[in-house]
Amino acid sequence: MGENNSERNRLYHDIGVISFVVTEMNEYLDTHPTDKDAMEYLNHYVHMKNQAMREYAMKYGPLRISDVHGCKQNEWKWATQPWPWEGGC
Repeated sequence: MGENNSERNRLYHDIGVISFVVTEMNEYLDTHPTDKDAMEYLNHYVHMKNQAMREYAMKYGPLRISDVHGCKQNEWKWATQPWPWEGGC
């Protein structure tokens, strides 16, 4: 169980790091809208975030409502799983 929880924590942490990069790039592009390299960088990290969110949803339950469809469970886990601030991660 500890190894599974460790993987869950690592994936949750990775999602947080990637989300930070996406937010920062979004803010950068607000002031540099023609920077094509930055746009490619943002697109790469958005793809990484979406992939990590889908992986998390499949393994542990969704963190956002838009990932509910990716869950393999046959029950509605959105409201019954512990939230991150309740120790869900």
